[in-house]
Amino acid sequence: MTKLFRPARRAVLQLAWTAGLSLGMTGVPVVGWAAAPVSLASAMFSPRAAAMPAVPEVAARAFILQDVGSRQTLGERQADQPLPPASLTKLMSAYLVFQALESGKLKSDQALTVSDKAWRAGLNGAVRIAAAPNATLRVDDLIRAMTVLNANDATIALAEGVAGSVDAFVDMMNRQAQSWGLTATHFQNADGTAERQHLSTARDLSYIAARLVLDFPSALPYYAPKSITVEGVPQASRNLLLLRDPSVDGLQAGYTESGGYAQVATSRRTIAGVERRLISVVLGANSSEARAGESQKLLNWGYSAFDVVKLFDAGQPVTTAKVWKGGSSTVPIGRPEPLIVVVPRGQGKLLKTQLTRPDPLMAPLLKGQNVATLQITLGGQPWQSRPLQALEAVPSAGWLGRVWDAIRLGIQ
Repeated sequence: MTKLFRPARRAVLQLAWTAGLSLGMTGVPVVGWAAAPVSLASAMFSPRAAAMPAVPEVAARAFILQDVGSRQTLGERQADQPLPPASLTKLMSAYLVFQALESGKLKSDQALTVSDKAWRAGLNGAVRIAAAPNATLRVDDLIRAMTVLNANDATIALAEGVAGSVDAFVDMMNRQAQSWGLTATHFQNADGTAERQHLSTARDLSYIAARLVLDFPSALPYYAPKSITVEGVPQASRNLLLLRDPSVDGLQAGYTESGGYAQVATSRRTIAGVERRLISVVLGANSSEARAGESQKLLNWGYSAFDVVKLFDAGQPVTTAKVWKGGSSTVPIGRPEPLIVVVPRGQGKLLKTQLTRPDPLMAPLLKGQNVATLQITLGGQPWQSRPLQALEAVPSAGWLGRVWDAIRLGIQ
């Protein structure tokens, strides 16, 4: 396989997970994004490709803005600095809860008991639904209290319902973070209570949020309500953007004295016929109003300063490749979802692509198996690299077909 790009100073590390996300880039708003910090020398960009939109001034200790559909980082500052995540911790808690719902370990109409530990959660002033000790509440109601109100007691009750104890649940949280490569994240509780070693980063939190949105689309409706009613009393969501921007449909806000005000916000807008979803993370703002305002600033900038280019439709073959020793002699290669790229406004015409793949390509091949890579350049410089999959399965040929292809390969 030929390698199209060989950066001279710093290697461009990529990590593909099942949804095709790549690792993030530090310092410049380009290429794939997600869990671990990876650097890309700014010298790699030509003058035209380097004409990046200026990232807005954001009044916070750290921030990051991600485009979910293209898996690209649009802007960031101090995105790898470990900071207290506050109630943004609950994004990982929610991930494990929805994982338990999907597996059948929990059911939405199941009743859980509010233990004494859950009841005491938040007695120091944190948000809580104030359920009495030993009260029973439906899982569905506890989830809404956790997602809309940031209720600590509801979160602890759910953690105990999933894992049997909070300690076991926190172990699950840390194992999940480790499996994603989130080396800067360490949880010591399920609700975000400030503890010395309870830390994460803007980049890691954006990854958790993206996994929650992509792996469990059913989670978003739990974050979207502007308010819920608890014991007959309407209570407003802590996410002020839900009241200001109709495209915002989640996710979580938080506060600790040591970490300040924090927010993860997500928004979905259709632009030029293409649906875009952005995720912003703001950590260390100085007020609830500031975290909402800075999050809104980032989202608006992400939509206005960049163009989205659809390279291929969902399931559209990028190419058809020859297959050896297979029941079929060819296989279409592409992606099951649309392949889109985000570029600075007005630079779409500078995009070019080149495909690399193993040669010879040997059967058997599974549908969805990674078999090639699409290298994308902007203005002649590396921009993004996306894996491509076999759009159809190719079983092995019979004995005679395999022998015949082996002979043909031997004389090439």
